[in-house]
Amino acid sequence: MKYLVTGGAGFIGANLAFTLSGERKAKVAILDNFSSGNFKNLHGFQGDIITDDIRNDAWFDKAGTVDAVFHEAAITDTTIHDQNKMMDVNVEGFRNVLRFALETGVKRVVYASSAGVYGNGACPMKEDQFLTPENVYGFSKAIMDNVAREFAEAHKDMTLVGLRYFNVYGPREYYKGAAASMMYQLYLQMKAGKRPRIFKFGEQMRDFVYVKDIVRANLNALDAEKSCVVNAATGAPENFNKVIDCLNKAMGTDIAPEYFDNPYGFFQLKTQADLRHAKALLNYRPEWNLENGIADYVKEMKKSGI
Repeated sequence: MKYLVTGGAGFIGANLAFTLSGERKAKVAILDNFSSGNFKNLHGFQGDIITDDIRNDAWFDKAGTVDAVFHEAAITDTTIHDQNKMMDVNVEGFRNVLRFALETGVKRVVYASSAGVYGNGACPMKEDQFLTPENVYGFSKAIMDNVAREFAEAHKDMTLVGLRYFNVYGPREYYKGAAASMMYQLYLQMKAGKRPRIFKFGEQMRDFVYVKDIVRANLNALDAEKSCVVNAATGAPENFNKVIDCLNKAMGTDIAPEYFDNPYGFFQLKTQADLRHAKALLNYRPEWNLENGIADYVKEMKKSGI
């Protein structure tokens, strides 16, 4: 089997590429323009790397024939407010990937959507609820879901699976800088002996999901019997105080948080995924809870010298 991973030099894409080539023993080609991905995420990667932008088509011939496409390439920084750029890269880039699939005979595309489509919607968040994205990133992902649905309806011999990622953390996110997860940011503060800083009073809740579960969701999508969009999360939200408790336990420290006022006009108080569709359609069941995920992540960071 041969797979194409777009955005394969990024956080989730790199983890996926290594699992496909290692666990699945597949041939893997990565497409990345290295605008936000980092070559250090790919140390030891044995496959091909195509350096190009998803919005071009020069890479079509270089990618050749593949059995499936995992589409991770996107602008994921929610602090970017350039609406034209966000929509062009995320939506038009996705259309181009679908065109590649159509022209080369690919029958399965698995793509990254986002919990950002729900905004401050009701919890637990369900795939069929009214979408209220609060930023252009979430809006771009909602439109990608629309594009995928219409494409699948027009090409019934193809299977498109969208995964609405919730708050993902784990190895290979180090090069995201300020956009890296709170687990990583707080770990760095605590490792430096500083009190971890979180908004008052640490009670905001997130459906944190370890990247190894996200990779598993992508692999399960290869066996989906029909096109769909499903949540990819744990379904068990935790607050930021719990994150710090887990970090203290994993790091062998006992550092109290420092609370400060939330400066943002908009901030999600809670995210939580309803996983019924993910379980029914992808047989997806998360294996990592917050404590075990953070413990494994801290071990990986210590081993990497971070």
